[in-house]
Amino acid sequence: MESSAPKSERLLSLDALRGFDLFWIIGGHGIVTALLKITNWGWLAVVHEQLRHVPWNGFHFEDLIFPLFLFMAGVSTPFSLTRRLSEGARGEVCRKIVQRGLILLVLGIVYNNGLQWKGLENTRLASVLARIGLAGMFAQLIFVFNFKAPKRLWYWLVGVLLAYWALLSFGHAPGFAAGDMTMEGNFASYFDRVLLPGLLYKKIHDPEGLLAILPAIGNALLGILAGLWLRVPEADISGARKAAGLACAGVVLLVLGGAWDFVFPINKNLWTSSFVLWTGGWSALLLALFYWAIDVAGCRRFGEFFAVVGMNSVLIYLAGKFIHFDYTAQAIFGGLAKGLPEAWGALLLAVGFFMVEWMFLWFLKRHKVFLRV
Repeated sequence: MESSAPKSERLLSLDALRGFDLFWIIGGHGIVTALLKITNWGWLAVVHEQLRHVPWNGFHFEDLIFPLFLFMAGVSTPFSLTRRLSEGARGEVCRKIVQRGLILLVLGIVYNNGLQWKGLENTRLASVLARIGLAGMFAQLIFVFNFKAPKRLWYWLVGVLLAYWALLSFGHAPGFAAGDMTMEGNFASYFDRVLLPGLLYKKIHDPEGLLAILPAIGNALLGILAGLWLRVPEADISGARKAAGLACAGVVLLVLGGAWDFVFPINKNLWTSSFVLWTGGWSALLLALFYWAIDVAGCRRFGEFFAVVGMNSVLIYLAGKFIHFDYTAQAIFGGLAKGLPEAWGALLLAVGFFMVEWMFLWFLKRHKVFLRV
């Protein structure tokens, strides 16, 4: 992501946090599982439990991975778009934003269904990449038309969250009471059953459905607001103060999200407005920590390790679907793993699996090969 900071064209902390986020998808869960079997440490059992999605209402760390990625897409927006907008290239910027959103939508369909067509009725159109692409697209377009008056972004944020709350609080599926929050009776799932073509992930509900794109715009808008804060010149606000400001904002968002949870439950499947505030709070706290540690305190080696993943995040997400990294890990580490006790062998293979992916990405980075969307 481009930065106006004089020392660097990128925020290393942002690439590192993105890589840290992807780490839990491409290998972190397996490493924690293997370690738990060896050590049986209580605190590690807690971590392991947090690496499972909550079935419906509630929150685990695993539920943060998706909205955190969307938040970071928002953070990069002021760095990547402001210069061209200042030059009056709004039309070009809008075209690229829409193009990126549609490309991610198509890549999400490919990720779900491969490169074979089985008919619309057997095709799942909703996806993680589609949610990131479309919610991020709308948030960026809002930024484009309000970048000279960024305070309006707060009005948009409040508006989309309240609008979604109203839709789910007063809407419902036929035969259910207004405000029903069950999988079958809530308005978002009913909306998708009626209007979303193809397959739904859970037949009567899709966690990446159409209507929930609306509140997901809120995660990206929170990221854009964080990016605007980080983009302020250090002559005006020091890096340490920026990190502190992000941390304070994170705490406030957690308080607001936790309070709203009492009447509008935190729910990833429905991407409720309280979920947006709650995950936005944790996202801001993590960004504050990474920004302070890497860009302020200078822990760059730590940052560069995760940045290798973060700089090619879409590529490694897609690659996991089409490249058999486990085959390579077994070929390199399988012999040694067989000579170890079973639990230790499993740990070696879990670490080896991640390192194969990391070396693949390091090789691409070294040769400046990036999937730009």
